[in-house]
Parts: sequence; structure tokens; C-alpha cells
Amino acid sequence: MRCVNAETQPAGPPPRADTADAADATAGRATSRVLRQLLVPAGVLTAVGGAFAYVAAVDPNEPGHYPVCPLWRFTGLYCPGCGGLRSAHAFARGDLATALTDNALAVAGFLAFAVLWTVWVVRVARGRPLRFALGPVQLWTLGAVALVFTVVRNLPFGGWLHP
Repeated sequence: MRCVNAETQPAGPPPRADTADAADATAGRATSRVLRQLLVPAGVLTAVGGAFAYVAAVDPNEPGHYPVCPLWRFTGLYCPGCGGLRSAHAFARGDLATALTDNALAVAGFLAFAVLWTVWVVRVARGRPLRFALGPVQLWTLGAVALVFTVVRNLPFGGWLHP
């Protein structure tokens, strides 16, 4: 009687190395593609984070650090962006009440950026392109909000919107 060793007898057909290698290569290419595509949102976040870090470190409430708004300097009127740096300074330091007082529209913009950036990263990670297009109604609405904000903050009863 012959004794058969289990180690010498193959259990089934040998695995195909070329199939396993191809699957690994495809997964590696997909991962590398996603990581490359995440470089752009990462770069945008780095730039915005750097700008916020700079504004948090260099106080815009101190004269001479930043230029004065030309519209305010020449007309005494507040534009929609007036107080935006002070708002970003307070926002970066975690003082939401002061940030809203300095420029509520800017705070809404900071939050909208955070939401859109998150959606962008999630879509890129899932392999989908970011499709973000504002139609005429949305653009006119944004313009109307900015205009109303600007007009109200320059009226006597809109003093609570002054930076």
C-alpha cells in the first residue's frame, strides 16, 4: 500500500498568478487615481486653511495690517465684504458671535465653503465628478441677498450689521 502525503498532492488547480496580479494592479491604479484626484481638494483646503491661519494670527482690528476697503474709505458706505477679515479672524479663533457681528454674510460663505468642500471630497472619493452648477434663479437669488445685505447694513436701522 502506498502512503500519500497531503503536502505533495495539490488540493485543486493551481491559482492563476496573472489574474491575482491583474486584480491587485487594477486596485492599485484605482487607489492611486483617487489619491491623485484628492490632491486638488487637499490643496484648496491647505490654501484656505493657510489664509485663515494668517488672518487668525495677524489681527485685522489693529490698524496698518490690512488695507482699508476703498468703498468705505471714499464713500463711507459698507460693501458686502466690509468686516470680512475681522469676521474670519473671529471665526478662526472660535468666536462665532463676533464673527456674525462683523459680517454675517461672510460667515454664511465660510459655512457654505465647508459644506461644498466636504461634498467635493466625498464625490471624488467615490469616483464621481463634482457637478455643481448654479442656474439663473440661484445666481439672481445670491445677488439679491448680497444687495439687500449691503443696503440694510448702510441704513440707520441696520447698524447691527455694521462691522
